[in-house]
Amino acid sequence: MTNDADLSLRYPVRFLLLPGWLNSDAPHWQTRWEVLHGCRRVEQDDWLWPRRGDWMTRLDEVLLESDRPAALIAHSLGCQLVAAWAAHSQHTSRVRGALLVATPDPERDDMPPNLFNWRPMIRERLPFASLAVISSDDPYCAPERAAQMARDWGASAFDIGACGHVNGDSGLGDWPQGWTLLQTLLD
Repeated sequence: MTNDADLSLRYPVRFLLLPGWLNSDAPHWQTRWEVLHGCRRVEQDDWLWPRRGDWMTRLDEVLLESDRPAALIAHSLGCQLVAAWAAHSQHTSRVRGALLVATPDPERDDMPPNLFNWRPMIRERLPFASLAVISSDDPYCAPERAAQMARDWGASAFDIGACGHVNGDSGLGDWPQGWTLLQTLLD
């Protein structure tokens, strides 16, 4: 394992975790990265009924707490947050890159009403480097649709294979492959 003190010197950024709907539970790689790599979770006031504007405002607040740039590490609805926030914020220059993992498709007919206010999806090109990690059997987004979102956002795409929603149920543990992908993005 790479010494994270060395990583903070190599990448002088804050690692900000952007969980999706309902937050990331204990077995989730994002929660593990808080402990392993010193990442900071961007806490939201309402994980059950997420309001896009509220989540965007909270991300701005956290980014403005420090002059250090940030790497955004988004999972699921957190990916949609990155796209929406980047299209409206005046603080995008504070972001060095974004790892976008298992973006959902909130425009699907079978999505719960809790996510309806995330429609329509924002599809503008991101103003910073980004990498979309796509699972071939994600129950919340077809791989073709996820690949199209990545193209719209100007993100590189990485097919992780059949890993479900790339969450705690996927059995990834500490997900060292994801940490390596983040380092590759920042390089």
